[in-house]
Amino acid sequence: MSASTQRFPLASRILHWGMAVLVLAMLLIGIGMVSTTGPDYYRFLSVHRSIGIAILVLVAIRLINRAINPPPPLPRDLPGWQKALASVSHWLLYGLMIVLPIIGWAMLSAGGYPILVFGVVHLPAILPHDVALFAVLRTLHTVFAVLLFATFLAHLGAALFHGWIRRDGVLESMA
Repeated sequence: MSASTQRFPLASRILHWGMAVLVLAMLLIGIGMVSTTGPDYYRFLSVHRSIGIAILVLVAIRLINRAINPPPPLPRDLPGWQKALASVSHWLLYGLMIVLPIIGWAMLSAGGYPILVFGVVHLPAILPHDVALFAVLRTLHTVFAVLLFATFLAHLGAALFHGWIRRDGVLESMA
């Protein structure tokens, strides 16, 4: 890490890595869920719903934390297009972590399904029962999940690029 590189505050690092684990788990559980039939499907679905709502709550906390503790600056010698791409990808990640759980919640509402979180909290429907709307939202949920996975992989690739190729302290600032 260069002498000028600042680290993210501990709360930011805990939220980042905790959410990284949850998002990756969510994506993998989602893949397992849609490729499974039988009783395992319902177990995956229950966990998927709960983690989705947890991510929604945590991203709100994370955005508040980011406002209080802004991220350290990127290296001065980083090209402007890479700084712009970093900013866009971060806000895309935040947006998707907000939109995907809400679309999932709306989809289940439109499908007439109960939304039970961690087996104890029953969330209200946010849309009326509408099978056609359910189908549209299910497709949208899938498209955005693929976009989240691609953005997640790009973010991981960029972090490894900074850590292994540039060695500029960016990866270490979040470690």
